[in-house]
Amino acid sequence: MGKTISEKILSAHSGVDARAGQIVVAQLDFMMGQDGTSPLAIEAFREMGASRVSDPAKVAMVIDHSAPSPLEGVSRLHALMREFAREQGITFYDIGQGVCHCLIPERGHLSPGDLMVGADSHTCTYGAVNVFATGVGSTDLAAAMMTGKLWFKVPQTIRIILDGALPEGVCSKDLALWLAGKLTADGATYMAIEYEGEAIDEMSVEARFTLSNMAVEMGAKAGLMEADAKALQWMREHGARTLERVESDPDASFVETLEYRVHEVEPMVAKPHTVDNVAPVGELEGIRIDQGVIGTCTNGRVEDLEIAAGILRGRRVNPDVRLVVAPASQRVLLEGMDRGIIRDLVEAGAALVTPGCGPCVGTHNGVPGDGENVISTANRNFKGRMGNPNAFIYLASPATVAASVIEGSITDPRRYLSP
Repeated sequence: MGKTISEKILSAHSGVDARAGQIVVAQLDFMMGQDGTSPLAIEAFREMGASRVSDPAKVAMVIDHSAPSPLEGVSRLHALMREFAREQGITFYDIGQGVCHCLIPERGHLSPGDLMVGADSHTCTYGAVNVFATGVGSTDLAAAMMTGKLWFKVPQTIRIILDGALPEGVCSKDLALWLAGKLTADGATYMAIEYEGEAIDEMSVEARFTLSNMAVEMGAKAGLMEADAKALQWMREHGARTLERVESDPDASFVETLEYRVHEVEPMVAKPHTVDNVAPVGELEGIRIDQGVIGTCTNGRVEDLEIAAGILRGRRVNPDVRLVVAPASQRVLLEGMDRGIIRDLVEAGAALVTPGCGPCVGTHNGVPGDGENVISTANRNFKGRMGNPNAFIYLASPATVAASVIEGSITDPRRYLSP
């Protein structure tokens, strides 16, 4: 019997014939923590009696959730992270460098076929470049830093075949929301998802990151794709150590194979307060918007900002609406500046914030008021996600957010496409 991508990667890193359902202990290629989870991991690391991380070259910590620090208490936690990074000699990305899930692949820390964990649930993002990457808790991160390995239950895999091409004006974010509606928020719990098909082949690597990022919104541990020529070229350009891809065998066992024709996908919106509460944008047009957000680890890359700028260029954000833009990394910001994308967004009325998570997690940078409606390119919209449980968060693509902040209400972005 053949193996899935997950089974192959976990077999290679554990030294055993890993099959779905088994528990294995596997060597890690990389591990990461952010400022919401790293302080607890550092504390647990000390409590375990550890003095040195197993391999400093395989560990990174990132300050991105509260960057720059909004509070004295947060500043103390940031200082703890800086001190630990200096002491251990690990990679450290301070304020303004960007979101962990943009930085880790962008800075060459991963290669196809790697096994990686991060103390953040959206670590599954890296599956887009053929990495088995999954989120873990702070204590697991501490154990991983100490030993260089971790235990895994080998997941079953759902295979999703996406045939055809996305229609004009429809983004990978729309596809991710559409799939969340199909599978529901717990439809892939503790499983891996493998995405393949013509629609994946046509996507840019940046668009693929969006799809893998949201695999966890269906409960999945990982959202994997094979590394085609496009992905390998992207990894080569971003400093990958090796370029050996991992593919599922033709006779691999999948718990389920789902096949969809993506030509029927429209611009989608997730309604409050769950990601799988989705509807085509046309069913929600006219709902008032108080704030728009473009950015986050889901849609803060250059391609995303360019999509939004293409709609906003020469237009203005509605005077009754605020637009917050958070580039996903410093490199994204600089490229956006060089190409005039940032200028277009700011001239349209956007408020630019430090590269990082921005308003997504709700610690600062754009907390909405009571009863306000926000349309965001983020990946979650449960109560309190942006810092106020009395606000209402709608999730959409960069195109839909851009069109909506112009109109002041949820709007189909296709009406702004050039004829």
